[in-house]
Amino acid sequence: MNAPATVYEAFRATAAAHPDNAWLCVPARDGRDYAPEGVELTYGDGLAAIDRLRQAYRSAGYGCGHRVALMLDNRPDHFLHMWALNGLGVAVVPVNGDSMPHELAYIVDHSDVDLAIVLQRHAQRMHAAAAGRARPLPILVLGGEVAQPPVPERCAGDRAPARDGEAAIIYTSGTTGRPKGCVIDNAFMFAVGDWYAGIGGRLTLERGRERVFVPLPVFHVNVGTNTSTALILTANCLILPDRFHPDTWWRDVVATRATAIHYLGIMPPLLLKAPPCAEERAHRVKFGLGAGIDPQLHVQFERRFGIAMVEVWGMTETGRFFGDCHEPRRIDTRAFGRPGGGYLARVVDEQDREVPRGTAGELVVRWDGPDPRFGFFRGYLKDDPATAEAWRGDWFHTGDVVFQEEDGMLHFVERRKNIIRRSGENISAAEVENALVDHPAVAQVAVLAVPDALRDEEVMACVVATDSAQANADLAEALVAHARGRLAYHKLPGWIVFVDTLPRTSTQKIQKGLIFAKGVDPCADARAHDMRALKRRQPPP
Repeated sequence: MNAPATVYEAFRATAAAHPDNAWLCVPARDGRDYAPEGVELTYGDGLAAIDRLRQAYRSAGYGCGHRVALMLDNRPDHFLHMWALNGLGVAVVPVNGDSMPHELAYIVDHSDVDLAIVLQRHAQRMHAAAAGRARPLPILVLGGEVAQPPVPERCAGDRAPARDGEAAIIYTSGTTGRPKGCVIDNAFMFAVGDWYAGIGGRLTLERGRERVFVPLPVFHVNVGTNTSTALILTANCLILPDRFHPDTWWRDVVATRATAIHYLGIMPPLLLKAPPCAEERAHRVKFGLGAGIDPQLHVQFERRFGIAMVEVWGMTETGRFFGDCHEPRRIDTRAFGRPGGGYLARVVDEQDREVPRGTAGELVVRWDGPDPRFGFFRGYLKDDPATAEAWRGDWFHTGDVVFQEEDGMLHFVERRKNIIRRSGENISAAEVENALVDHPAVAQVAVLAVPDALRDEEVMACVVATDSAQANADLAEALVAHARGRLAYHKLPGWIVFVDTLPRTSTQKIQKGLIFAKGVDPCADARAHDMRALKRRQPPP
């Protein structure tokens, strides 16, 4: 039997073999505008719904070469449309529902999407984003008057859906202020799905017996492609809440019969601070998979809740991940696993020379064998120079700083330069700087990451005010208000500190590492203003 060319074909095969297995579960939540009582779909249910959509898209003329933006939040609709389009060779472009109109405008223009499918609450912003586009963008609003997809302006290609066919474009923040579109094909999805399904150790997935609770957004590669594919390949169930709810976490985990969870660094401290409850030890969870748990809390969490929390490392571009999943695990450190199984890693200096074990350097990775890029992303959309730079020397340069022990164990040290990692979101410092620099009271600005006990990192803006401005709390609030119209809420500065000057190199590049003395907590600076209370999701217009 031929191997499936698309994830849709793999879904069909799983549905044929296990039609009654649970595929997608949504926990109950009072007051939600869809399925407040929760919902659970089997593979048979899912395939029937996917095939109805697939036929509608096929009849409208969609096929290979088309791209469709999905702005459907963490709802079953996202995956129903995604796999239906995947079966026709159409690539999807998942979009963050909190995106501002100008952010949407960039993505839908840069990705050349032929259609946008949105929830009603996102329709106004998507229409605003499409207004300035040179090529008209049809918008299908779920629940709206038009139920059928419009005929695409461009004709589909004559190629059949294939493993090397484009399946998704996942936008990830870069250091230039503009998100980069990572082109992902079906081969990528199968590679990472097989990797998760076979990595073993504490992360073992038993076929048809797992229910994995993932409170992460579907526009991320974690759940959007990697985990969702792995569970299809193993006939298992994805549990998809709308987001992380610490107050009902254990209740939801128990009610949905979860056997595994995914986490971000923000979650363990919040759960540890909560008072004990009966559900926290009544669950069936065998492991947690994630990144960013504080080593000081790792042991405490595992002891209290009885869950092996496995630290992993991965990127949108790499697909596959490393994981500290084999005993004995190094849970009192930031260890994230060893290379193996064909996934190679080195730690190098700025000249790409391998550094001695125990020395910090940049992590570079590749696949073993004649094709070092096998199972990785295909490249950055419309940015061949950036792709070539990342792959120099046939090793993908991650930009993350790590060190490796003598036994091969890799340890995380710090994030990539100029990227702020807040609650699992990559935020470009340059993008925040661009949103602040044209305020009349701002002479210069540098944005950097500062540690945050709950969210791993927070956004800090270091501002040199103009001579006529009063550098005080009122100005700090005014700057946040100014940025709010240009940035999604999570990208707003959580801290603003007014400084006299910004240190620069001889070539006038700002030296962010010299703004504060080594070992000093920038948030404790007397000039720092705490703006975190102003970072709130705004109600839809």
